[in-house]
Amino acid sequence: MKITLLGTGDTIGAPKIGCDCEVCSLLKAENRERLRTSMLIENEGKRILIDTSPDLRRQLLSNGSPAIDYVVWTHAHYDHIAGYNEFYRVQKFPPAYAAPEVMEDIKKFFYYLRFEKNPVPAYESFVLAGIRFTLVEVNHPPIFTCGVVMEYNGKKIGYTSDTNPLLNERTTELLSDCDLLFLDSLMPPDVHIGKHMNYAEATEFAKAVRAKEFHLVHMSHRIGDDLPHVSHDGDVFEF
Repeated sequence: MKITLLGTGDTIGAPKIGCDCEVCSLLKAENRERLRTSMLIENEGKRILIDTSPDLRRQLLSNGSPAIDYVVWTHAHYDHIAGYNEFYRVQKFPPAYAAPEVMEDIKKFFYYLRFEKNPVPAYESFVLAGIRFTLVEVNHPPIFTCGVVMEYNGKKIGYTSDTNPLLNERTTELLSDCDLLFLDSLMPPDVHIGKHMNYAEATEFAKAVRAKEFHLVHMSHRIGDDLPHVSHDGDVFEF
């Protein structure tokens, strides 16, 4: 099982347009970016996307232009779904999996597309390419949002998507004791956003659920590369 972070940025990415802050200036000087957060999972000759960011075309081109077999969506915000349209005239639209509440929202957004829709309630597992997936409800008001728990060959990988740290007991239990955990970390420790974690909240959550290894995603340009656990576009993890 191989995981590639296609993007690690928030809804506007980094560098932020028109911004000359320290982080944006460094990224521009090094010709780097944080594209919008999404993840590529590869196993048993199949490829699965967790979310389809608006940067999907560039993300796939930068990673060998793989054909995608399945898509798993966490929620219906633009920065997590808009890239699905990039499959038009490239390949057959991949079958998509999401919680029923999420799928209903996405059907409205992509009213003009025909694709296979597989609504799966939160906490009901399904298997793709030999990996057991479980969508878990997180807390990203006002929209229904899920994180993802993946289990393969005795290993557990968690991904919170967009959320604040106030998660229900069932979700917290399923995200506990992960071998690898990816956490939303939008802002530095001194900035609080009601529907996201900041850096301090994410690191405290990882400690509370006893993550063996954790990395931060969905980061704004306010998060510097020098902080521990910051991930980067293109990072690869293998099991």
